[in-house]
Amino acid sequence: MTTPKPTALIADDEEGPREQLRAALQRLWPELDIVAASEHGVDAWDDFLAHEPALCFLDIRMPGLSGIEVARRMAATATPPQVVFVTAFGDHAVSAFEAGAVDYVMKPVDDARLSQAIDRVKRRLHAAAPGPDLHSLLKQLLPAAAAKPRPIQASLGREIKLIAPEDVIYFESDNRYTRVVYREPGAAKDGEALIRTPLKELLAQLDAEVFWQVHRSVLVNSRCIASALRIDESSMVISLRGRDTQLPVSRQFQSLFKGQ
Repeated sequence: MTTPKPTALIADDEEGPREQLRAALQRLWPELDIVAASEHGVDAWDDFLAHEPALCFLDIRMPGLSGIEVARRMAATATPPQVVFVTAFGDHAVSAFEAGAVDYVMKPVDDARLSQAIDRVKRRLHAAAPGPDLHSLLKQLLPAAAAKPRPIQASLGREIKLIAPEDVIYFESDNRYTRVVYREPGAAKDGEALIRTPLKELLAQLDAEVFWQVHRSVLVNSRCIASALRIDESSMVISLRGRDTQLPVSRQFQSLFKGQ
């Protein structure tokens, strides 16, 4: 029986370093299958959900979502990958990575240092051992207080509706639009509107502690979740407070709901 190739994602918003890392990995670990080379953090998260690689090389400083923010989201999924951070010399996070035993390589990538990181990752993958627990470390490295999210602008006919993020119940995307379901003060039922912003871009604008991605097409305000129901080994749905709506939870995000 053929052993499947290990899979990897690399993410860097600069083409030169991204391609340098790709070439170095192909040279030092030729059996590694690089399934995605993402151009920024938002794409890295989307590519991770699409390919579920075993290993991710993440540049720390990327627009949209930083490498640290992407890694934090990955760490909360059902099958978190091994993570190696790629960082510029003198980055404030290096000392924290060293203290937390998290793998990192410096730019420009040096073959000897990359080989060390590869060897550690190979040992963990071979032993099916989890990487370091990143939750507390990454939380320390993220900004203590994020800027207040801007209102969501949605078109309702000729009117531009400004929806406060805290009033949003959930977002649901298809190939063209994102549906916003929100609390309408004084109204008998919830409001609905369509926006052109893809779900993956909304992720970079909203507080990850409040808005949980539960499916590739669904982002929900966690304060509106009443319960989660497991249908079978692979299926789960959530119910919303005071509403009949049920939303699907994909396998990758079921670990958000753990019974105590």
